[in-house]
Amino acid sequence: MKNLFYYLSALILMISLVACKTTTAQKTTDITGKTWKLTELNGKPIQLKNPKNNPYFKLDMNGMRYEGHAGCNGLGGTFEIKPDAMRIKFNQGMSTMIACEDLDIENQFTKAILAADNYSVNGNTLTLNKARMAPLAKFVLQ
Repeated sequence: MKNLFYYLSALILMISLVACKTTTAQKTTDITGKTWKLTELNGKPIQLKNPKNNPYFKLDMNGMRYEGHAGCNGLGGTFEIKPDAMRIKFNQGMSTMIACEDLDIENQFTKAILAADNYSVNGNTLTLNKARMAPLAKFVLQ
């Protein structure tokens, strides 16, 4: 009877560990490998002069790199993610330097990404946040 108790305990522990690992992997795939299009900055819908300049980004787990378009210029760099805690950090990366009419949105977008330290996902909406303050930026799946 003791052996049965030990085997059942070990089985429950193994199932719990596998379930935790699966949940973590699901959270990571919630935002990686997808293209996220910017819809709001600092709680306000973005107002683009040229709708073709809509900012977006994508996270690639290979090399832990992000890439995208800030509105006028391409951008890219590295990121760190802790999906079990919904934490993210974008590292200063590179950007082209072309001037355009939506440069103000681009500057706000870049600042929001670099300031973000956590994220949340609700359906097809990704929100980048700083601490417990109001969302810095909101995105939808493109």
